[in-house]
Amino acid sequence: MSRLLAAAAMVSLSALGADQHLIEGSAQSPVRVIIYEDLQCPDCATFRTMLDEQLLPRYGSSVRFEHRDFPLAKHAWARKAAIAARFMEDAQPGAGLAFRKFAMANLGEITGANFEAILAQFAESRGVDPAKATAALADQHWAELVEKDYQEGVARGVARTPTVLVNGQPFIESFTFAEIASAIDGELAASK
Repeated sequence: MSRLLAAAAMVSLSALGADQHLIEGSAQSPVRVIIYEDLQCPDCATFRTMLDEQLLPRYGSSVRFEHRDFPLAKHAWARKAAIAARFMEDAQPGAGLAFRKFAMANLGEITGANFEAILAQFAESRGVDPAKATAALADQHWAELVEKDYQEGVARGVARTPTVLVNGQPFIESFTFAEIASAIDGELAASK
């Protein structure tokens, strides 16, 4: 398990705004990339890699990347992971983003049966009380925030993950870096 926890140690800067959305990049940017994601989704894990390796290095200083939870019913632990990430960010700024990355990086090792044990180990590795982390899974406050994101996504027509909106322009499930970069470049040019 220590290999799993070590993978989560590298964390980007993040902030939870008053609207309870995790933000990476430039919080004040007029170019918003809204990411509807399921933390158990392989396509979301692929997008997370693109975000870390290509999008944030290129656009992190000029674009606002906002995360939204959209756990799909077909995934056994996706909703729990979204709730856990919310709790972790509140308990320790940056830990929510670290947990999101950790979950997506370890899809093959996390199951519905071992989710709570893995969450407890992750929390302990971050200096967060493991009992509080697992208890948060039953906390209505965190569940309501996740559900609010989910319902917002449904209202926008989101059905698959990831769904990424570049100032409203949708990119759904699988797309290339060149496609999304072109849209971001266009929005950045238009905002000048």
